[in-house]
Amino acid sequence: MPKRAYVSAVRATAAAEKRGRVLEAAAKSLREDASIASFSLDTVAKAAGVTRLTVYNQFGSRRGLLEAVFDEIARAGGLHQLAGAMAMDDPRAALERMVEIFCAFWKRDPAIGRLHEAMATDPEFATALLERNERRRQGLIVLIDRIAGKSATQRARQDAVDTIFALTSYPMFAMLGPGRSADDVCRLVQTACRAALAPVTR
Repeated sequence: MPKRAYVSAVRATAAAEKRGRVLEAAAKSLREDASIASFSLDTVAKAAGVTRLTVYNQFGSRRGLLEAVFDEIARAGGLHQLAGAMAMDDPRAALERMVEIFCAFWKRDPAIGRLHEAMATDPEFATALLERNERRRQGLIVLIDRIAGKSATQRARQDAVDTIFALTSYPMFAMLGPGRSADDVCRLVQTACRAALAPVTR
């Protein structure tokens, strides 16, 4: 029995090592390849030095691989800090911190832009990415409900959520980026978010 457990541990370690190589190769492909259309299980397998079957067994599909790359980038990019932001006593400060976290995340890895481009060519992945973005919306709903005054209407709250959701998105970050540093973009988004709160705090 101990020998079998040892063999299982070795296999698990080898599988984890292969998974890491595949994710690294996939992220590199997203950063460097000329076209998102060239991203496939075959090209990633070749770059990682494994078989296509290995990639398929690990991720199941191109969509599964794209999702895993996004999740790994999110893990490395500090999105876990959102829990701390949401726990802050001051909801306005929490919103400012949320903007900082997302701006830092969006700027961190050029693969993020390619992952968003993939939404146009892979409807299933687009759905998965939209579901992840909805988590950001849910966090905004919580914060804006905490910020809003008692007289704020449901429509005003919803407008604030939708506006700030758009302001904190990757496409907005990418659009504001040319000619500005990431810190400048962050400050601009924070200012716009504060303005979007005005109707719910009157």
